[in-house]
Amino acid sequence: MFQFTQRVQLMADPGERIEDLLPANVSNARVAEVLFNIATILEMQQANPYRITAYRNAARGILALPEPVAPILARGERPAVSGLGERLLRKITELVTTGHMTFYDDLCEESLPEDVRDLMRVPHVGPRTALRLVGQVGVHSVPQLWEAAERRRLRDYYGFGPRSEARIARGARALLDEEAHAA
Repeated sequence: MFQFTQRVQLMADPGERIEDLLPANVSNARVAEVLFNIATILEMQQANPYRITAYRNAARGILALPEPVAPILARGERPAVSGLGERLLRKITELVTTGHMTFYDDLCEESLPEDVRDLMRVPHVGPRTALRLVGQVGVHSVPQLWEAAERRRLRDYYGFGPRSEARIARGARALLDEEAHAA
């Protein structure tokens, strides 16, 4: 059996930055957020605990990197994250280069209702928080989330204090403003 592999390496011209060549501007925080969300969804599905731990460790490792992961990958180097396997590295590379991770998109699509996925677009709202917002608070969209946070309705529920409520309100407002400017 033969296995063919291919490696694409971006090269910057003199005066260009490698970061500017990447089509998606994905920060280490965004990569870590996606990895933590995957771990949470897998945990809710009672998946292999070692796999869950691998995603969490990779997220922590990406956050601890002294430089953005995008230029590291663009140079064809391997990030200095202990325990980072080939498959997970390919998934991170896909996220950094395209802005999306097929595995994460598919996992969310098959595991979470549409309104939960919609709420997860707000910064600091992961799968567990989104499920709680839908189930306990009765919030099913980003505008409803912003309104509930602005009216201080979230703090009536366990786990939502004034700071998290304000952070969610800012994130929802920013997302709504971004969508309004894009339209």
